[in-house]
Amino acid sequence: MKSDIEIAKKCQMKKITSIATKLGIDEELLIPYGHYKAKIPFTEERANSNCKLILVTAINPTPAGEGKTTTSIGLGMAMNQLNYKTVIALREPSLGPVMGIKGGAAGGGYSQVVPMEDINLHFTGDMHAITSANNCISAIIDNHIHQGNDLDIDISAITWKRCMDMNDRALRRVTVHIEGKKRGLTRTDGFTITAASEIMAILCLATSLKNLKEKISNIMIGYTTKGAPVYVKDLKVAGAVTMLLKDALKPNLVQTLENTPAIIHGGPFANIAHGCNSIVATKTAMKYADYVVTEAGFGSDLGAEKFFNIKCRMGGLTPQCVVLVATIRALKYNGEGSLEKGFVNLEKHVENLRKFSIPVVVAINSFESDTKEEQILLSNLLGDIPFAYSTVFANGGKGGIDLAKLVVKKANEPSSFSYLYDVNDSIVNKITKIATEIYGAKDVAFSDKALESIKKIERVKKGNLPVCMAKTQYSFSDNPKLLGRPKGFTLSVRNVVLKSGAGFIVVLTGRVMTMPGLPKVPAANNMDLLDDGSIIGLF
Repeated sequence: MKSDIEIAKKCQMKKITSIATKLGIDEELLIPYGHYKAKIPFTEERANSNCKLILVTAINPTPAGEGKTTTSIGLGMAMNQLNYKTVIALREPSLGPVMGIKGGAAGGGYSQVVPMEDINLHFTGDMHAITSANNCISAIIDNHIHQGNDLDIDISAITWKRCMDMNDRALRRVTVHIEGKKRGLTRTDGFTITAASEIMAILCLATSLKNLKEKISNIMIGYTTKGAPVYVKDLKVAGAVTMLLKDALKPNLVQTLENTPAIIHGGPFANIAHGCNSIVATKTAMKYADYVVTEAGFGSDLGAEKFFNIKCRMGGLTPQCVVLVATIRALKYNGEGSLEKGFVNLEKHVENLRKFSIPVVVAINSFESDTKEEQILLSNLLGDIPFAYSTVFANGGKGGIDLAKLVVKKANEPSSFSYLYDVNDSIVNKITKIATEIYGAKDVAFSDKALESIKKIERVKKGNLPVCMAKTQYSFSDNPKLLGRPKGFTLSVRNVVLKSGAGFIVVLTGRVMTMPGLPKVPAANNMDLLDDGSIIGLF
């Protein structure tokens, strides 16, 4: 089979004006970025109240991923083949995974969004704008200290970090030297990857330019020497930072290999951030479609939990169906080579998703390596769990027809979506509820640092926010080696960080890092730009 980029290059893309017209978007409202991608105006409220929102999530994956984005794209194309007006709403890729090991976020095989080279690289500049806005705040903080520190910022209690859109472990901890009036003064700083920055989360959770500015104003960057919180509004740069993001807030319109409209916007990771595309992109998609297929990052213990408890809560969204992507490969991986033993992982994900009171459908993403015997065994194990096999990677939309029919049926069944926890519960109780009910932990161990951080957050009256768990994607636990359905474990919380602008509290568990590293042999080693300007090796 041809590589992803070879398939993408053969696609007969339509001009983005044609895709916009198909949706009913006036050409005058487009901001084109070339012929095949454009910024579009967003809506603050969902215009089509009958639109069905479908979430695609997954079981705990292998390091290569299980084709969640590929399934999302293929499902959307299949639904359009069945004449259901469908728009796909996805996240933007980060250069870290693109240059690292996992790859981009444009799908694969015959189920891709295009132009895939642009989408996986600089796209429309959103990542640059987010990075610039983040680092503008960092520069202002250090300049304020240099100029005399009128706000009395405690340099040992600055919580704001710089960021960049690349895996670079060397930047996890850096020393910042402040010259001039404070000559010789140094402080410890560090970088997060852009996908895990609070600015990324804010962009994805903002509902308007005004709301974006409010959220940026409320970013807490640290504390004074007397323990009082310091916010971006105190630095008087909320307007300047928002200005850097005014175009980035607009969603991006592209298309699939089959010319199905796709809105791609925002790209927070799900293992260290909240893992969902923007609220404005999802609501804009719901304005123009009868069905919207969206995704949440990694397994449902991370992405889906945050989609429901953070994004849906803040955006007033009500999903009608959730699709759980599984592969025989991942089930065997979770069962140490045994499909039957690894099936408990899928069972736990289904059990978790049903706690949110919406229909669950399992999509078995098929690989050539799957045997007939394994497929029969899996079908028997699934029992009364609704499922369909998908071959969208090899066959495009037609490979997802059975899945699409099942999803449409389930999305139109009565449901009563609900959240897992009450935001007004204590921080400790919210964390414990996720750990015990979603992960299956016996209990939670909080470090002294985490408990002190929780006290500080409650002291500034920000304890009534949702929690955003930062955890390995490979296990329900905080240990990536505990596969399947671990039981009786203790979840270790090493720190808790307030993201007052985004409106949630990040909980750092185990050894998960907010700045990942590159593998021994990065994917970048296999990429090249030829003399004629064509790209090779990009998946």
